[in-house]
Amino acid sequence: MRYLCQDEYQLMSKKKVGVVCGGFSSEYQISIQSGDTVFSNLNRENWEVYLITIEASQWSAVDDQKNKYEVTKGNFCLVNTNKTITLDVIFNAVHGTPGENGQLAALWELLKIPFTSSDSYSAGLTFNKRDCLKLLRTWGVPTAAHYELNKGDALDLAQIEATVGFPCFVKANRAGSSFGVYKVSAKENLETAIEKAYEEDEQLLIESALEGREVSVGVAKIDSKVEVLPITEILSENEFFDYAAKYEGKAEEITPAALPESWEAAVHKWSSLIYDKLGLKGVVRSEFIFVDEIPHFLEVNTVPGMTEKSIIPKQLTARGLKLSDFFNYLLQEALRS
Repeated sequence: MRYLCQDEYQLMSKKKVGVVCGGFSSEYQISIQSGDTVFSNLNRENWEVYLITIEASQWSAVDDQKNKYEVTKGNFCLVNTNKTITLDVIFNAVHGTPGENGQLAALWELLKIPFTSSDSYSAGLTFNKRDCLKLLRTWGVPTAAHYELNKGDALDLAQIEATVGFPCFVKANRAGSSFGVYKVSAKENLETAIEKAYEEDEQLLIESALEGREVSVGVAKIDSKVEVLPITEILSENEFFDYAAKYEGKAEEITPAALPESWEAAVHKWSSLIYDKLGLKGVVRSEFIFVDEIPHFLEVNTVPGMTEKSIIPKQLTARGLKLSDFFNYLLQEALRS
């Protein structure tokens, strides 16, 4: 392992870091687990760590001594009757709203608090599946056939069928990949899936179902260099890589994936391009399905899961990098930016 230079030791001298988790979306519980993973793995020799939970009713924090704090929304300080804590850096572990869609990022930018995830513009863009895919297509990134639908639009089932065919996926446009996603095999089931997806978002994306090998690709800046992590192949027991497949053991995840060299090179090319062109920061995870040996992009997660069952920690293990060291790299990079 590379030794830290003197400047980096100064950079890391007991900075106060807030690990932020929770949020307002259906991914709240997963985010809580991710936050716990980060909180427990940060090296206390380098960091003074506070676990911050974002909820609709309150923003609260706790430290290693179980002292409780209120998080002020105006300046993101931690306050109790004894003291006020001003954070030096934030580790963002909020999946979905408001951590992955850029809302919290915008607040931290205004307050000039460094944070580990992408900036507000890039986060908002990637969280909007339709806008993100539209931009990536201009750079030649292969994607599925698609159809856009908003709540209140006239429902033309025949046009949807003609555009994407069956089977297809109905997806909430601005939601995590585990929620508001339904696979539809026949026209008679399409309207029901659309109504269910509207419970997550008023904007929908309907895509043709791609049949082929699915991979998940982590990308991060490690030691100031953008790196593609060992690729994971996903073999789901369910019809697709849904919540149960991700978090309830209903999928086999093979890391590193046994891919032909040309396939691996293509995935490296597109995942690196996406990270660079979209101006992403921290660690992200992109999903692809191979069709006719070509990786078709599905989506990118800018605040990927960090639970013990999540893909990124498994990719880091395959690379030979401990979570504590990886989290140090992310925080150091945030402090430099």
